Amino acid sequence: MGNGHARNMPRITEARLTAVCDTSPAALEAARDAYEVPDFDTHIELLDSGLVDAVLIATPHYFHPPIAFDAMRRGIHVISEKPMAVTVSGADAMIEAARETGVVFAVMFQQRAKPIHQAAKRLVDEGRLGPIYRTSLVDAHFRSQAYYDSASWRATWKGEGGGVLLNQAPHGMDIFTWLGGTPSRVNAHVSTFQHHIEVEDEAAALLEYPNGAIGYILETVNEVPTGMRLELCGEKGKLLLDDQGLRFWEVKEGVRAFSDCTDQMWGRPEVIPIEIPVESRRTGHADIVRNVARAILYGDPLISPGSEALSSLELADAMLLSGHRAKPVDIPLDRGEYDAFIAEMQAKSKDKVVEDKRITDPNH
Repeated sequence: MGNGHARNMPRITEARLTAVCDTSPAALEAARDAYEVPDFDTHIELLDSGLVDAVLIATPHYFHPPIAFDAMRRGIHVISEKPMAVTVSGADAMIEAARETGVVFAVMFQQRAKPIHQAAKRLVDEGRLGPIYRTSLVDAHFRSQAYYDSASWRATWKGEGGGVLLNQAPHGMDIFTWLGGTPSRVNAHVSTFQHHIEVEDEAAALLEYPNGAIGYILETVNEVPTGMRLELCGEKGKLLLDDQGLRFWEVKEGVRAFSDCTDQMWGRPEVIPIEIPVESRRTGHADIVRNVARAILYGDPLISPGSEALSSLELADAMLLSGHRAKPVDIPLDRGEYDAFIAEMQAKSKDKVVEDKRITDPNH
């Protein structure tokens, strides 16, 4: 992802690429030739160079928190690729470090910038759905065995900290929790269904919310066609987000209000399809970088602040713990229990020897 972000920089008038860092000599040489900026083989050298006001961290997952801490302690602003951390305790520490140092801290959840997701968020924030009674997310991805064989850290507990829930799922789960809120209890099943890897390639969970609402989530890398389908059902309306766009149905009387008041045995409340205008505009990773630059320069509100990125990570970690322990798990997650679980899985993790290949996903 680092190359993809670097290539985006000329599109952002509020920021410019001033340095790059990589521990791979070959990758660093390629970056030197491609971007013609100073390069460093350790992040400490880059942070101490005086060349950067902010850093974008696009490393394997476990390195996100320590690099972020080193930057924040130097007053350098941070954008972290997803997931912000492997563990919720690590994420907590990143959020606290940003608060203590006063730096801008964001996570690369560029899906939030999409006009369709912004329109859905407005519906929720304006109360158009009323209290939400049901949530649902089916988030289907596809990854080949060749993808998992492309790097020694991929799909390992000690290299990645999880499978689909830590790598492919975060974007969909971020939109899911951003719109529908964070559940209070998770009962999950995780499995390695199709791939020769030590982490999960499929995960599903039943969810409970503080208001009694229920939900369902499925994350997989085993399906084509790929796509996301998200539903929120409330007292006053129903929202559906999928590959066909954004749809909204209004129930002016209210579902439960009608049920409690009607004397018609087979009666139903009136459902009104509402067309929701959505701006036609392409968005991507550059929108988050631009937003962070404007937050630094002008105080603009962040699209994806680090403090909000905790919700989807907490849901992912809760699903992993629930699935592997075969028990319901409450949110907020017990930090000590999850840290112990990850340490246990890391201890079982096996070294993977492959020829590393760095090829940016052409779909992103």
